Amino acid sequence: MKKRLLTALLATAMVGTMAFAAHADDAEKFEVAVMVKGTDSDFWQQVLVGALNYEFENEDVHVTTYGPLSESDTAEQTELMDNIVTSGPDAIVVSPTLYDNLSAGIDAATEAGIPVAIIDNKPSTDNYVAMFATDAESAGYELGKKVVGELEKRGVELKGKFGLISPMAGQDTVIKRETGFINALAELAPDIEVLEPIYTDNDIPKSLTAAEDIYTANQDDLIGYFCSNNMTGDGLAQFMTQNDLGDKLVAVAFDSDAAEIDAVKSGALYAIAVQSPYNMGYMGCECVVSILRGEKTADDYEKFVDTGINLVDGENVNDPEMEGVLDPFTLKKYE
Repeated sequence: MKKRLLTALLATAMVGTMAFAAHADDAEKFEVAVMVKGTDSDFWQQVLVGALNYEFENEDVHVTTYGPLSESDTAEQTELMDNIVTSGPDAIVVSPTLYDNLSAGIDAATEAGIPVAIIDNKPSTDNYVAMFATDAESAGYELGKKVVGELEKRGVELKGKFGLISPMAGQDTVIKRETGFINALAELAPDIEVLEPIYTDNDIPKSLTAAEDIYTANQDDLIGYFCSNNMTGDGLAQFMTQNDLGDKLVAVAFDSDAAEIDAVKSGALYAIAVQSPYNMGYMGCECVVSILRGEKTADDYEKFVDTGINLVDGENVNDPEMEGVLDPFTLKKYE
């Protein structure tokens, strides 16, 4: 709508230097740009299910989706953001891959009067309305607690080494997940050493190789693995399955996709911390559109909104209420 004549100015939302015009025009749709970190990941496709369901439910909204193929394509994501801002959508919902790669674009959008909602990963700028994400450090801590409980249940002495496989350095959300997990083990099982992370460029084969290298180098002392997202978790799941290590090591990961779910069911992975990418996409769109409609102002939103977490293991992975949590694709309302 910014690229067309707007017929009625209803309200202006102000917070700091952010000013957003809210408009009404029954003949037009609000144009919302939604950009994810990488389109090759089920997690980000699940974010888009939430965004596109929001479009489906709201006749005055049109959502256009963007994203590089892989999370490792940070330069492409930065370029896409610049192009999106230049094209002048009414609002933007975006997940920065790195702490600072999209901050200039977010600032430019806000200065142009385009409300921006952040999902999953905090940028270095505060020029956005709200961030919809998992409380990553708390989630990592809870997964660490679950690991310690499982080690005790298996009768494993709380000492040894835990392998850490990470998609890439510099991702704020990933750093917080890992920090929470490490802090839980340091508090509850201080004799367990979490090894330095191996970064795998968010690549499944590289993550499998990393798991193998960790095992080869630390086989006598290794008691488990922690993977920071689903792509690293998929690589670990393959390694654990190929070597039949589910009963020998406690392996956990973040997020949910078909490979991880199958690995939990088989016991190759003990547990996964499942975020709510659907809520991130849906609530991010809901936020910026509510401002465009004049229903809310930026002051009505907390800067951080926790979208929730579920810890899933072999005991609850088949529960009916987990279907939409584990597979948000089942929630699709559009063709």
